[in-house]
Amino acid sequence: MGSISNILSVNGGSSSVKLAMFKAEVDQEPIEKLFDISLINIGQTDASIIIKDRHGESESLVVDGSDTDAAIGNLIDIIGEKAKDAYPTAIGSRFVRGGQHYYTSQPVTPNLEKDLGDIASFDPEHTSKSLQLVAELGKKFPGVQQYAIFDSAFFHNLPRIAQIIPLPHQYQDDGLRRYGFHGLSYSYLLSELKQIDESAANGRLIFAHLGSGASLAAISDGHPIDMTMGFTPASGIMMSSRSGDLDPGVVSFLSKQFGITIEEFSHMTNFESGLKGVSGISGDMKTLLDSEMSDHRAAEAVELFCYQVRKAIGALSAALGGVDQLVFTGGIGEQSAAIRSRICEGLEYLGIKLDESSNSRHQGQISDPDSQVSVRIIPADEALSIAREVKQLIA
Repeated sequence: MGSISNILSVNGGSSSVKLAMFKAEVDQEPIEKLFDISLINIGQTDASIIIKDRHGESESLVVDGSDTDAAIGNLIDIIGEKAKDAYPTAIGSRFVRGGQHYYTSQPVTPNLEKDLGDIASFDPEHTSKSLQLVAELGKKFPGVQQYAIFDSAFFHNLPRIAQIIPLPHQYQDDGLRRYGFHGLSYSYLLSELKQIDESAANGRLIFAHLGSGASLAAISDGHPIDMTMGFTPASGIMMSSRSGDLDPGVVSFLSKQFGITIEEFSHMTNFESGLKGVSGISGDMKTLLDSEMSDHRAAEAVELFCYQVRKAIGALSAALGGVDQLVFTGGIGEQSAAIRSRICEGLEYLGIKLDESSNSRHQGQISDPDSQVSVRIIPADEALSIAREVKQLIA
């Protein structure tokens, strides 16, 4: 029997922090989840900390999330208490981007922290929070090795043509390229699909990670060839509060017409746009679906989201030369039958046809038996993906 490690998986998102403890034996599978703790609705007064044990039993605490530092402090205190029975051997933290120099998982060092801090401004929702978590966990668990697991690593070797941003080439040497994100989610989906049907996993795949952050990726023969996000996670399709791709002229217009600065523009496109900006109500898809019959702006936001996802599927199918599998994941992708149905409506030309009964029940396979394309739901598990990566590093 191999040695046993307790691996703490850390995923700091735009509005949440998710921690999960796994027990892993070096030469054994599967990895066992011992418990997980989530801090959700960061930035709001009614934030919650949800604690789940290995059996799925849960309890929740209401905290004031408007004070982000205090809320994260509460979270760290709770993980410290829980870890008395399962002290971490190693800690793996998700970092959304590592820039041009960091794309393989590696130990956290002072130099790495400094370099990631230097590029944090390109991803204001994630990197600073991840660095804060590394610092706080270092205080709580002194001497425990921490590892940085990069979300963009999955797309590091995209085909050259899919990496290029069409601006003057001299900027490419300084790291201007399309990076792609949500890589931990996509690598997990690919591994799960291989377990379900290995031959299908080697086909032409489109993965749709639809949550507060949303993107789609095209994968052929087990390798990513393109995805909707580019230089930053604010690019691609519209999201909960992120704009997605914009005409470059918008920057000049807003600057001249309203005096908006670069910093204000960055904040707006990351935190005030997308579903939230179009609806003027909320970035939460369930809230908008509940409101769309009585509020035309809510309905318009939902329609625009589905329209952009549908367009992206068409574009990625062109890059692939067709599509064999369409996989939905993420909070919206897994939980909203209505959104999946609206996205797939009009994609019959690709051979996509849903079984609405299976779709409404959120079954694993939701395509009609006559559909030329298999449409599936595979729940995301980035925490497990992080733990597996750390296990390989410490093995």
